[in-house]
Amino acid sequence: MKVLFVCSQGMSSAIAVNALKKEAEKNGVEMEVLAVSTQEFEEEVKKGYDVAMVAPQVRHRFDYLKEFATSANVPCALIQPQAYSPLGGPKLLKQVNELLANK
Repeated sequence: MKVLFVCSQGMSSAIAVNALKKEAEKNGVEMEVLAVSTQEFEEEVKKGYDVAMVAPQVRHRFDYLKEFATSANVPCALIQPQAYSPLGGPKLLKQVNELLANK
């Protein structure tokens, strides 16, 4: 599964990305996760991702980012603030799975 995270600079998501990868591995889910900046998102989302996740600090750009994801046929959701932490892996994995189930 390929998951794309987007945040303001593509770096602040590293903690959440690592938490998600760790939780996926623990649950036997093979997952590739990349974090990019909002400027990179428009092109990156076209590269075969299963899900796009938007960081809480860029929620004001969610509708704009979701348009690009939708045009690339990639389900997109805003990351729950409680999941955007080193301990948020279980919540992130649940949110990703729910997003995929509704695809």
